[in-house]
Amino acid sequence: MTTEPLPVGERTESPQALTAPDTAPRDATPQQPVPAWRPNMPAGATPDTVGHRQLATGLLHPTGAPLTVHLTGLGCDRLETAVTPVGDGVALIEVTAAAGATVRAEWRVPCLGATAYWTPDTNASRWLPPSWIAPRTVSLALGTPVASLVGTDDRALCTAAADETSAPVRVGAGVVEESGEFAFTVEQDLTPDGPPLRLRIDLSGRHFAATLQAVTAWWAEGLHHPGIAPAARMPAYSTWYSLHQNVDTAAVERQAALAAAVGCESIIVDDGWQTTDRARGYGHCGDWEPNPATFPDPTAHVAEVHRLGLAYLLWYALPFIGRHNDAWDRFKGMILREEPHLDAAVLDPRHPEVRAYLVEKVSRAVEQWDMDGLKLDFIDRFAVTDPPPAPAGADRTAVHEGVLQLLADLDARLRRTRPDVIVEHRQPYVSPGLWPYATMVRATDCPLSPAENRQRIVDCRLTAGPLAVHADMIMWNSAETPESIAVHLINALFSVPQISVDLAAQSPDQLATLRFWLGVFRRHADVLQLGILEPVRPDLGYPLVRARDHHTTVVARYAPLPVALPDRHAADGPQTLLVANADGDPVMLLTATRPEQALARVQDCRGEILSQTMLDLVAGVNSVTVPTGGLLTLTREH
Repeated sequence: MTTEPLPVGERTESPQALTAPDTAPRDATPQQPVPAWRPNMPAGATPDTVGHRQLATGLLHPTGAPLTVHLTGLGCDRLETAVTPVGDGVALIEVTAAAGATVRAEWRVPCLGATAYWTPDTNASRWLPPSWIAPRTVSLALGTPVASLVGTDDRALCTAAADETSAPVRVGAGVVEESGEFAFTVEQDLTPDGPPLRLRIDLSGRHFAATLQAVTAWWAEGLHHPGIAPAARMPAYSTWYSLHQNVDTAAVERQAALAAAVGCESIIVDDGWQTTDRARGYGHCGDWEPNPATFPDPTAHVAEVHRLGLAYLLWYALPFIGRHNDAWDRFKGMILREEPHLDAAVLDPRHPEVRAYLVEKVSRAVEQWDMDGLKLDFIDRFAVTDPPPAPAGADRTAVHEGVLQLLADLDARLRRTRPDVIVEHRQPYVSPGLWPYATMVRATDCPLSPAENRQRIVDCRLTAGPLAVHADMIMWNSAETPESIAVHLINALFSVPQISVDLAAQSPDQLATLRFWLGVFRRHADVLQLGILEPVRPDLGYPLVRARDHHTTVVARYAPLPVALPDRHAADGPQTLLVANADGDPVMLLTATRPEQALARVQDCRGEILSQTMLDLVAGVNSVTVPTGGLLTLTREH
């Protein structure tokens, strides 16, 4: 580790601009080769002490030029730095400050063949943004500090991540119009006694998914996860889209019986169990008492669902305190902000009284009613921009510290009763800092949007670490065709599906489709959920996705693209290939590297076998007909 004072530079109109490679003397202020335009910062936004330094990383651009990171210290002129190579084309950078400061790390890569900018932000397109857009702030309850610039053949031109996954970190990136480069920035507030700024920069040129999976392995170092209950990886039924707030014991038990019959292993009872109000607001959240008219005996009700063979999860909007609750008067002085449009407020978890109340109320579902787990909703609402200073009575200074303590306390309490408790989080609160307190993470709401569901699932899978990834609840119109229902399910193939339709209203063909595809999810759960995931073309919304292990490769086709057969003679060449067709074109092109024979079975969306023949595959292109919503299974000869 080296310690050097940063040359103190004068304020400039563009203090964020990157500098040239380290050719100037150490005591000279680095020069800006091609300044990137950014909106002017307000007067007084930059402290009097501003230092600049260039740091050699030992990494090389694809052009062969060295990658240099420019460090800016806002409020400090002395930083300690270390660069550690951790593999071919990968380096770790660590920066600590001698005094309280905001440290910004910036670097550029040439935009050569760039096709997409990947982030875990569920609302982001894959376009290449300009460098002057505002950075995104990520924290424990909102996102993850990782991004990847993707090029041709889905190879990462640069994947970068920060190690700080609790405190706010600002992540920026974009095209520098003046130079045709792509700039990355990571900004973190440092204190002498706090954690350093730690960055992982990957210029290895591997598939972008492989670089992101390496980031999750880095985040997982030193983290303990208690494991995943088996039911969390099996298909589930959710009441939200199918029943909304119109839930009661009879309706839930009726759907539970039907869900078990089609292959679900858990039911998630959403909003409505705690109130008679059906207005879809959150003014009745906070007391967390069952509505006695609709759930008069929760313990007996849960026992009946268990008898039907399903695990039971109950919904809690954890941060909300509603105006129509007894708890409103008690906690209205302990809030982060009011949300009048929701008829509720967000509680301040820095108060120990708030945390103790929530832990006591929420743990009742498991301790008293024998439920198997919880759906914890809206944790991202704790991520308040510019939160008020810690008030009197608070025992935590930062909001994220209060959230972390709340979830740790709740987890410890739940696991005393049920060590394999199931806890659902959802996008965008997907931070690795939350992994120890969650079992699964769900794609955020996108009703009746199968392509969006697919993209959010894949995004989540790439950085979910040990958690099971669930699809957003799958729904369809009651008159939908079986083929279209199969398309919805195939779009969620690489996740745990949550079904949310009135199963009593489905036709025999609709139910047959559901049973068949949920059977595929169940039989191949290991490769679908735990295999190596290789999505194709993030700029096009992943029109083809594959997962593989040593025995099986599963490919889902969402556009009329050819499917490359994996080499069966490779060391890990699979013997079985499944191809699910979610595209309207039934003609599927298989490309092989050498001639071979394989047993081909084609099934329609209901699972009915349409053909079963021995195929003589030629080297090159082979044509097979698989109907929309159908499945091709190739079993290769040994």
